[in-house]
Amino acid sequence: MAGTALTVRMRIDGVRDTLQALQAMPKDANEQLRERSMALATVLAEDAALSGRAEGAQAALVAGTVKARRDRVPVVEAGGTKRLGRNKAPAWALLFGSVFGMNRRSGWFGAPRFREATGRQYRPHGGQDAYWFFPVIEANQARIAREWNAAASEIARKFGRGG
Repeated sequence: MAGTALTVRMRIDGVRDTLQALQAMPKDANEQLRERSMALATVLAEDAALSGRAEGAQAALVAGTVKARRDRVPVVEAGGTKRLGRNKAPAWALLFGSVFGMNRRSGWFGAPRFREATGRQYRPHGGQDAYWFFPVIEANQARIAREWNAAASEIARKFGRGG
């Protein structure tokens, strides 16, 4: 099932021009940029997963699916088709409820016999305010952009002079 994961690519100023300039360089330049981007994304994915584990039951389950993806810019992905919890719900079904909260019940907790229950399946929905995934990404945005630009500049200097 395609499209079941939430993929976040970091927004970096000047990224298109930088990537276009690296296209003219040897293939090793792009490989090194992928390696450096993967290292940045791995640190970010670990931070996001740690935040999710501290958030609640469903978020802790989904946090196990957060991973870095290999690309020329840092990419973090969460969700997917992995089955989670004792009811084996797919990760994508728990993802947005755990990140943004929900005011209704879903899945097995949405059955009529639970209509009078006072418990909550997820934290309350707060509009566009996320609980755990996006705040971590946004908090690290400037640092990741700065480190990526430094890595790209270093690689461009190295390969720009025949390296």
